[in-house]
Amino acid sequence: MHQTPDDRPIYRLLTGKDDRAFCERVSEALAQGWRLYGSPTMAWDGGMDCIKVAQAVVWHAADVIKQSGA
Repeated sequence: MHQTPDDRPIYRLLTGKDDRAFCERVSEALAQGWRLYGSPTMAWDGGMDCIKVAQAVVWHAADVIKQSGA
């Protein structure tokens, strides 16, 4: 198994409000050695009256193969 910071799984889904703090979390993950996996997702959260975003990241050394939807 590939050693990740804080012994995290090799796949992570970062989520949060679309703001500077979220962008900083993604930037921090990239600086630690994670890499983007797929495109970000955005959705309107009517209850919180804001846009929520999600970005998947995988550990840089992981052999992850993207599967196309069939």
